[in-house]
Amino acid sequence: MDFSLGERTEAFRAEVRAFLDEHLTVDVIERMHASGTFNDKDFNGALAEAGLLAGAVPGYGDRDPIELYVLFNELEKAGAPYDGLAVTMLVAGVIHAVGTDFHHTEVLERLLTGEFNCCLGYSEPDHGSDVAAITTKAVRDGDEWVIDGQKMWTTMAHEADWVILLTRTNPDVPKHKGLTMFLVPMGLPGIEVQPVPTMASERTNATFYSGVRVGDEWRLGEVDGGWAVMGVALAFERGVMGGTNPAVPLLNHVRNWAAEAPSPDGGTMLDDPLLQERLARTAMANQVSQLLTLRAAWIAATGGLPGLEGSMAKLYATERYQQAVGWFQQMAGAEGLLSFGVDGAAADGWIDYDGRHSPVVTIYGGTTEINRNNVAERHLGLPRAR
Repeated sequence: MDFSLGERTEAFRAEVRAFLDEHLTVDVIERMHASGTFNDKDFNGALAEAGLLAGAVPGYGDRDPIELYVLFNELEKAGAPYDGLAVTMLVAGVIHAVGTDFHHTEVLERLLTGEFNCCLGYSEPDHGSDVAAITTKAVRDGDEWVIDGQKMWTTMAHEADWVILLTRTNPDVPKHKGLTMFLVPMGLPGIEVQPVPTMASERTNATFYSGVRVGDEWRLGEVDGGWAVMGVALAFERGVMGGTNPAVPLLNHVRNWAAEAPSPDGGTMLDDPLLQERLARTAMANQVSQLLTLRAAWIAATGGLPGLEGSMAKLYATERYQQAVGWFQQMAGAEGLLSFGVDGAAADGWIDYDGRHSPVVTIYGGTTEINRNNVAERHLGLPRAR
């Protein structure tokens, strides 16, 4: 069986790597971590100018999902500020899949310039994993909808131009059937954004909607058809759009640190058999994560929607990432708990950063528990747990 990606895809990978060599500077990375906002509009604009951004929209342009995977895989492995870009391109993919001509003209074409961003408005303070139980409501008033409610974990809301917002439009039907998705301009009256700091030093937000009026032209999909629209978004988010190779930069940072850090037994930490074993196990897990993600991308490239396969890729990669961080923090000792800029920090603070970041990636795009349920129910055929 041939696991190679083909000449065109490998040429595209080389193009992305050349772009990163030129544009992913130390200043860009430091600015990202200092601000807690993993988005850089200048960097995104450079991607667009290089012709790489149009290919980042699932189903749009002449790039297929395999090349989309390659783009975000390389961005993630390099430690680039890709989170905001991934969310924006995810929304662009949803617009391309279910949007109208109005959405294409008013939003999608602008997103491809790299100058605009989107955020996701799904979770609520009392409804995180059980998104179908949301209470943010949209009530029709003539040709408009009036939106009231609150969303939590709306990362990028403070910089976003639009939010893809899941609302309840029919409280009298089963919870999955009474939802409608909107694409709401963030500059409308009645929207408030409040910062929420996290242990990972990444900023997220709580957003409030009070009497926000949007025209029906901003609706995405059918009335009460929001659950299907969200399914499209989640299929893109889990796997193909990144987030399944977080342990690759971690492995590189630890290996470089271990080659110079002195061992209590003499020599360097890289001589420690236990560390060697854990580095090898992490490398193998990274390879499995890559293959699972490629499987999801292949399904998308052949016209399918990789819902289950995306859950598998996301679940495996994030659990192995969290496991690897724990291993390396143990090996680094107290120095593994020191942050960027602190003298003596193991791997210049990257081990500490990954230790705080790894729990986050097990939550977004569906928690570990939700993805386990997906695998249990849809792959193994086990009874529903909820």
